[in-house]
Amino acid sequence: MRRTRFFSRAGTLLVLACMAVSLAHAQDATRVLPAGQTPDDARLAPPKDLNGYFPFTPPASVAEWNVRAEAVRTQLKVALGLWPMPPKTPLNYEVVGRREFEDYAVSNVRFESVPGLFVTGNLYEPIGKEAPFPGVLCPHGHWANGRYYVADEKALKEQLESGGETDVVAAENPIQARSVHLARMGCVVLQVDMLGYADSQQLSFDLVHKFAKQRPAMNTIERWGFFSPQAESHLQSVMGLQIWNCIRSLDVLESLSSVDKTRLGVTGASGGATQTMLVSAIDPRVAACFPAVMVSTAMQGGCTCENCSLLRVGTGNVEFAALFAPKPQGLTSADDWTVEFETKGFPDLKKLYGLLDAEQRVQLTARTEFGHNYNAIARKAMYELFNKEFGLNASIEEKPFQRLGIEELSVWTDENRPSYKPEFERDLLQALTKQSDQQIQPLLVGNSDSFGKYRQMVDQALEVIVGWEEPAVDQLDFDVKNKQQQEDFLLIAGLLHNDQNKSQLPALFLYPSGNWNGHTVLWLSNDGKSGVFDEGGRLKSEVAKLVSSGISVAAVDMIYQGEFRPDGQPLKQTPSVENEREAAAYTLGYNHSVAAQRIQDILSMAAFMRNHDRKPKSIGLVALDPNMAALGSVAIALQADAFDFGVLKTNGFRFGHVDSIRSPDLLPGGAKYGDVPGFLAMASPMLLRVLGEDEESEKPVRLAYQREGKQAMLTDMDSDVSPVDWIMNQLSAVATQ
Repeated sequence: MRRTRFFSRAGTLLVLACMAVSLAHAQDATRVLPAGQTPDDARLAPPKDLNGYFPFTPPASVAEWNVRAEAVRTQLKVALGLWPMPPKTPLNYEVVGRREFEDYAVSNVRFESVPGLFVTGNLYEPIGKEAPFPGVLCPHGHWANGRYYVADEKALKEQLESGGETDVVAAENPIQARSVHLARMGCVVLQVDMLGYADSQQLSFDLVHKFAKQRPAMNTIERWGFFSPQAESHLQSVMGLQIWNCIRSLDVLESLSSVDKTRLGVTGASGGATQTMLVSAIDPRVAACFPAVMVSTAMQGGCTCENCSLLRVGTGNVEFAALFAPKPQGLTSADDWTVEFETKGFPDLKKLYGLLDAEQRVQLTARTEFGHNYNAIARKAMYELFNKEFGLNASIEEKPFQRLGIEELSVWTDENRPSYKPEFERDLLQALTKQSDQQIQPLLVGNSDSFGKYRQMVDQALEVIVGWEEPAVDQLDFDVKNKQQQEDFLLIAGLLHNDQNKSQLPALFLYPSGNWNGHTVLWLSNDGKSGVFDEGGRLKSEVAKLVSSGISVAAVDMIYQGEFRPDGQPLKQTPSVENEREAAAYTLGYNHSVAAQRIQDILSMAAFMRNHDRKPKSIGLVALDPNMAALGSVAIALQADAFDFGVLKTNGFRFGHVDSIRSPDLLPGGAKYGDVPGFLAMASPMLLRVLGEDEESEKPVRLAYQREGKQAMLTDMDSDVSPVDWIMNQLSAVATQ
């Protein structure tokens, strides 16, 4: 059906006002689509998962790429909980054992990435060469026991017979082999444990890498654990913590007097490559990197340690690798999910490097005759890269070495070895929350300059959290389905098409039968557009009062409300990907949350109302259901000019109190930046009334208005005047000025 621009002619209202159709109830005319039919909204498609297709489209120009790269880099930082970047606390770096060989030494080291959390590993240093040396960070992937790995007889035989390895000792532990040879080449190498591996047991292997079921005892609003809805709302993840450990590992390398700070490299395979490409993308100190057997347009990383909410929404691993351009980068592919990378993904990555006049600085070693590996052939390609880029002039041929075992490599003794305790997990997340709050809260309640920094930081975070891109005017159309003249108002119902995000929203507009005074209100409800009617099918008294006073009212079925629900029941659990493991990141790392999509819908409605042919004098937002008010607060914070006034009855709703990862109200990141009070503060200087908050919670909001000299715009928060009477009083006052 042809879509029709709403109010395409100034006389439309007068014509429609003459239409008189008798209805038993106004509600009969609110249906937009035939019963049982849902909107053709692209967001109703099955959610994307880690096994989807993740192509990278090279930009048309350097300027275009600079904008895109900055946006994706910000997305990474927000998703990883590193926006703003946390303060760097003392490392308390310790060497607890050292062994020297003919041309290299191995030290057992540990340090604290955050107070009380130890990063453990080994430091490999050249002997007989002159400092300063390049520093290379070597995170490992999911090889059994990590840096303690010893290949079993079957794996050893396969590696040697395939030609992937030629030396038995290197085949037994290729993780150790690469660190030894890099040291022999003249690099200082820090090989660190992933969380839950080898000496890193403060957070267990089962928690970090095998988490499968939600833990009700850890889903609490004060002392929560990882993978809880509270952790999601604060953007706390094991992946984010692991990347932070990598950043702090670079700090360790930088702190060593023997290391040249301008020559820092990172290399790892599989899960170690996930760490490599992410830390290289966001830490500008990395000068060269080599992520092996991970980057592809196919599977993006299956472990909980490789996923977090928001991370790959609209992007993927190839683009993450692209963020390192034009700096030198080497990659490998094998007979695994990277098998097609040579023809799918790498040509686009190379095209970007070419655009940046650096086509020869990215190389792929495609050896798909081998399975998933970081074998001698792949390691040789890495040695070639670092040898060239770091000016080492060293041999890239590995020599035999003495493989060290657990007792020789461990940083702990039986007396001081930490083990996993749930209380440590709780304490850690509580400390991280406090640390984050100490960064953010002073900006929220500080002076004008501080609040300006807060606003800028949260603006960028919300762009990631919500994923809203304002549509152009010609991307919004209203397809009118029903026009009914009721006794007291004109009802127009139809579908709002937003071609920018491919959404379709059943919506209705109620216009006064008398003269419209030019003011419009968007009424949000848990019941969608039917929320403007009572159980008898007539307008609710508050809505009727607005309409009778000359104010038009709009209502909408946001996604999974009203006509989105064929069974007519409210959405209780959000859609999720097919994954038996109950970690939100498997869904929300690739798709925006329902809460975020509903915020998009609020802003779609506001954009259409603002830009239709008969320009309104003002647009207001009313939400008297607390969760809807919370979504409204985010919409207002994200787009300051979307509304001119608002009435939000929050009743103390907090995103940080949502109790399920499947709740439609879960908003990843919703609690990190001050939660609802912080978003309400960003409404300043909009005319605003907030209901249901206590004095302490209102403080950031009042301060924001006071700083801008707009105290009068935050009115009657404690008044007994009804929300609708308040709106009419405010608009009447404006009209008489």
